[in-house]
Amino acid sequence: MRILHFSDLHIGVENYGRIDLQTGLSTRLIDFLSSLDQVVEYALTEDVDLVLLAGDAYKGRDPSQTHQREFAIRLAQLSQAGIPVFLLVGNHDLPSAVSRATAVEIFSTLSLPHVTVGDGLRNYTIQTKAGPLQILAVPWPRRSGILSREESRGMTIIEVRDEIQDRMTSAIGRRAAELDPEIPALLAGHVTVNGATVGSERSMMLGQDHVLLAGSLGRPQLDYVALGHIHKHQVLRWDNPMVVYSGSLQRVDFSEENDEKGFCVIEFDPAAPQGRRLTDFAFHRLDARPFVTVDVTVAPGEQDPTDVVLRAIGRKEVAGAVVRVRVALPPEAEPHLREADLRDALRSAHYVAAINRETTGENRRTRLSAEAAQGLEPMQALKLYLDGREMEQERREKILRRAEELLEDQRIDAS
Repeated sequence: MRILHFSDLHIGVENYGRIDLQTGLSTRLIDFLSSLDQVVEYALTEDVDLVLLAGDAYKGRDPSQTHQREFAIRLAQLSQAGIPVFLLVGNHDLPSAVSRATAVEIFSTLSLPHVTVGDGLRNYTIQTKAGPLQILAVPWPRRSGILSREESRGMTIIEVRDEIQDRMTSAIGRRAAELDPEIPALLAGHVTVNGATVGSERSMMLGQDHVLLAGSLGRPQLDYVALGHIHKHQVLRWDNPMVVYSGSLQRVDFSEENDEKGFCVIEFDPAAPQGRRLTDFAFHRLDARPFVTVDVTVAPGEQDPTDVVLRAIGRKEVAGAVVRVRVALPPEAEPHLREADLRDALRSAHYVAAINRETTGENRRTRLSAEAAQGLEPMQALKLYLDGREMEQERREKILRRAEELLEDQRIDAS
């Protein structure tokens, strides 16, 4: 039994892109769809028995008609080939109000063949051509679905989060105990696990994560734990069972500059005993859009700071990349830095995100295009602003925490 595990597709992330003249679509949307096409192609040609998306099909809870169409086209390809698809609900798929549908609920409403939406913390049994497979689904929790308003009245945000974590852990234990030991089983979770290395998702989400322990998910009744929500691919545990974040398919921002992107393929032997069914695991790397940072320090007394920066750009692979340039230079050199020459040297780049100048005794000045600013999430915009200010790290983190709390309060009020 071969299973393809990927996560955090985030169709709709279009910052650092431009309009493609042939299609009229954002070039970044094309990037994300191209990665999804590679997933679909692998599933169609490599005898995959199930495709598992571990949450966050879209960037936001209200995807555009174009985004829905493009995702549905690719789901239909898998459905028509008879390959089961399991769509776990992530935090970006959840509506702002309880009565509203999730971003992927339409696929269960239409009863698209071979497509299952995992929208509740419960066990699902999926029929594949290699036999049945049990999936213990742990979607991103709806606060209102775990704690009533009366129960949470008077609690702080931290207390609410801790209570939700405790209830989720207990529910996962109960559901794991209900699994049939004769049938292969995996857990699909869109959660943050303690000890995972986080990246841009920290700035993309509203509010604070619910953090679970790896042991809470890695139950002995399971053969594999497929995780989403953290964009960095990582294996948190190698056996009994493996606990794996597949990571996202494309880079979202510069915090993911050095991360490999791709998807996981696992193989089970359904005839093997519980706990010993996993026979193979592989991470398949994709050629995601590169993000490149050019850091340059201009020494005092340098006659031509532009030439120093141009040489630094020449040492980087900027063609087709999203690029930012960060220049530290003395105040007397700043007027002699010719930005037009820098942009000319970057003309082969896919997108110039920013050219930052940091001078002694002055705050860093960030040059950011209007298009890039429009694509930023609130926390991303705040982080970019703080990056240009000189302040202690402790104060910076305090500001970010407070902003997250305010955004969480807003989300709770809306629900």
